[in-house]
Amino acid sequence: MANTTTNAALIAGSIALAFASASSFQPAEAAGAKEKCFGISLAGQNDCAAGPGTTCAGTSTVNYQGNAWTLVPAGDCAKYGAGDQVAEYELPDDRIGSLEELERDLPTS
Repeated sequence: MANTTTNAALIAGSIALAFASASSFQPAEAAGAKEKCFGISLAGQNDCAAGPGTTCAGTSTVNYQGNAWTLVPAGDCAKYGAGDQVAEYELPDDRIGSLEELERDLPTS
């Protein structure tokens, strides 16, 4: 009988510990969330394809190519002026970053 009581206590403790751990767990998405910011990459420094003229990482051919994106921490694209925010990071010629593909600075075919 003592073994049954001990086993039940161990199981209950394990379950309580699991619930306590789960409630303080932060998903990776929340802890290190990223977003695509279009139009901020230098030529050859984009993270992946977005449209014509790009195929994957490092294939943009124009600085600040509007259809090429770079992964930035969530919320940082606003620092490049996305979403009508005041830009903290200046890009040349009043360019701004965007959370959506841009139709500017595209490579000529």
